[in-house]
Amino acid sequence: MKSYDFIIIGTGQATGTILSKLLALKRSVAVIEVDRTGGSCVNWGCTPTKTLIASARVAQRVRRAESYGIQVPSQTTNFARVMERVNIIRNNASEGFTAWLEETVDFYRGFGSFVDSHTVEVNGEKIRGEQIIIHTGTRARSLDIPGMDSVDWLDNKGILDLSELPTHLIIIGGSYVGMEFAQAFRRLGSEVSVLENSSLVISREDEEMSEVARKILEDEGVNIYTSVEVSSVSQKTKGTVSVAFNQHNTQKNLTGSHLLVAVGRLPNSDGLKLENAGVKKSEKGHIEVDDQCRTNIPHIYAVGDVNGKGAFTHTSVHDGQVFVSQLEGGTKKISDRNLIYSLYIDPPLARVGMTEKQAIESGIPYLVARMNMSSISRAKEKDETQGLIKVLVDKRDDTILGAAVFGVGGDEIIGLLALAMQAKLSYHHLQETVLPHPTVAELLPWIFDDLKEGKTKKSNVKKKQ
Repeated sequence: MKSYDFIIIGTGQATGTILSKLLALKRSVAVIEVDRTGGSCVNWGCTPTKTLIASARVAQRVRRAESYGIQVPSQTTNFARVMERVNIIRNNASEGFTAWLEETVDFYRGFGSFVDSHTVEVNGEKIRGEQIIIHTGTRARSLDIPGMDSVDWLDNKGILDLSELPTHLIIIGGSYVGMEFAQAFRRLGSEVSVLENSSLVISREDEEMSEVARKILEDEGVNIYTSVEVSSVSQKTKGTVSVAFNQHNTQKNLTGSHLLVAVGRLPNSDGLKLENAGVKKSEKGHIEVDDQCRTNIPHIYAVGDVNGKGAFTHTSVHDGQVFVSQLEGGTKKISDRNLIYSLYIDPPLARVGMTEKQAIESGIPYLVARMNMSSISRAKEKDETQGLIKVLVDKRDDTILGAAVFGVGGDEIIGLLALAMQAKLSYHHLQETVLPHPTVAELLPWIFDDLKEGKTKKSNVKKKQ
């Protein structure tokens, strides 16, 4: 049996962060992967979807060219070429990662599962690790409704394998995955319908943000149904999928060419035979970890989406940094980070920290300020005035509780607010910061002039510790 200082099961984005340090320390490492290297981000998430969205954005710009004074005689979508570009970019990333692994470590192709707390079996071969890192990610969740077993439905993986543009794409599930694909495929020429169970199409956001997002997509021709309960799906012929659903006590039916299911993710922990190693997981299947990504078995760690502490590439990378920190005797913790993400519809919705809804529920006394993108000169110049900026300030010490930048450049601008939050700076520091003109970000210091009293529950006001 081969023995290693470290075994890493899975090759998501934390693997690169961790492996670089282990190699620098001259540790022996085995890496196991059953699927494409690079995890969801490189293969089915960030890289391919944002490449697809970029093509869709160009299509929309061409469609709107006349409003900028530019005449374009005709427009067609070469979907095969769109997907060729997607595949070139994601394949290059994955193949480059694979080549690096094959050159630097013992790389095992197959599914790894625990024999005991130090032993992992892959392809019938057992290997031993002094420390083991689980980085197996998540997969798309299915729907437990009649007809699912007989329908050719797509998840976020399958939709990227399409070679022809859907004539009518039905998406079950709004929120981040559903909304991004909805807008992209609509802009590329598909009819698109979104069915969302919640009353809000982005249920985790404040109502005003969700409603703005809904209007943006509906104005582009996406059909959105909220407060929906899907009852069954059926497929009589190939290329024809029907979805039956109830909305406001009325039974309805939609028929399309393709069905995408985007109703959440499941952790890839069920096949690892964690019970053989004594590793605990939650009822939802996430591997339980402490603030340094350590499981209840001290030499076994879980990083990335599988531990349930984050569902983004950047949180996976940070998990890797947390692991490296403890390896070096540092004190970096999962709880050090503020929640930050972007929803990549166009314009993007970027968020850091609390929503206003969360601030109200927490009982923290807060101040809030808003500014519509239509009031910002840079947005007007680009003719991209949809959306708004919203910031929350802790009334007790003037630090920033959370912010959303929903508009052009929001995915980049949010980093400025994230830095202020991480450093626990008073918003007055931002007011004193001079930013370049003309930019969207230059208005951030001025937004705080309009801070108003929030809606904190008086019965649950918290004091600053």
